[in-house]
Amino acid sequence: MIPAIAIVQAWQAAANDQNIDRLLALSAPDIVIIGPRGRGSGHGLLREWIARAGLTLSTQRVFQRDDTVVLAQHGTWQSTATSGVASEADLASRFRVRDQRVIEFERYEDLASALTAAAMSEADEQPRIAQNSQAT
Repeated sequence: MIPAIAIVQAWQAAANDQNIDRLLALSAPDIVIIGPRGRGSGHGLLREWIARAGLTLSTQRVFQRDDTVVLAQHGTWQSTATSGVASEADLASRFRVRDQRVIEFERYEDLASALTAAAMSEADEQPRIAQNSQAT
């Protein structure tokens, strides 16, 4: 069994690379996606979100408790008009994993909010695993 952190890391790498096939393989068909624009579910929404978001996330810290993983991240949004950086921000993402797939993804404005929503604390911080780890 692949650890939840490795599944999340592979999911995030696929999202950053806009590798839709890999992203969908790592996501439950009814994945729930929650962000600033609201809440939705399913592979169709995930496909649309990746196509329009222009977001690349780099992970700075990792937290885990049971099937829930929280990542402290730095986000970079690309401008569709100029292909340059439109904006940057520190943020956090919360993932739930079940049966080797991400079943829920939620983005937060800050790490404290994500940890609170996940019922976690600083004590749940995990050592980072190599960025090139692959979940199958």
